[in-house]
Amino acid sequence: MKTKHIFYLLLLCALSACNSTSNEKDLEAPEILAGTEGAGPLNCAVYHLGGTLIFQYSFLDNMELGSYNLEIHNNFDHHTHSTEAETCQQDPVKKPVNPWIYNKDFHLPAGEKMYDAYEEIKIPEDVDPGEYHFMIRLTDASGWQTLKSVSIRVAE
Repeated sequence: MKTKHIFYLLLLCALSACNSTSNEKDLEAPEILAGTEGAGPLNCAVYHLGGTLIFQYSFLDNMELGSYNLEIHNNFDHHTHSTEAETCQQDPVKKPVNPWIYNKDFHLPAGEKMYDAYEEIKIPEDVDPGEYHFMIRLTDASGWQTLKSVSIRVAE
């Protein structure tokens, strides 16, 4: 008899722990919102050696955001991953001597569905000027990922 009560008590606890959201599956990738005022960097933007690149975008997910990654690498060979329709003016192909490489992960607060991201990224004074890719990888808590890649230029 005591075993039967324990069984029902455990069953009741298990059922009360379940709710409608715990059984929902996240089937949507998060969104990177570039339409917000002050968003950047934007495609074809020009920055200067020793200056500061302001990263500002809003992120949105239907259930929960997870993390984002920012990457900057040279595009001296004219490869592409651009997610933008507009093409930027290109320099002749060149070999990198001291290219700028930036790659950093950022974790977002648990439970957030919307987040306004802002980072100030210092541009080194001694890197090769030229064409670069600025890539944003946004991942939600379920593992869905969205990529935004824009072309930027670093000038002297």
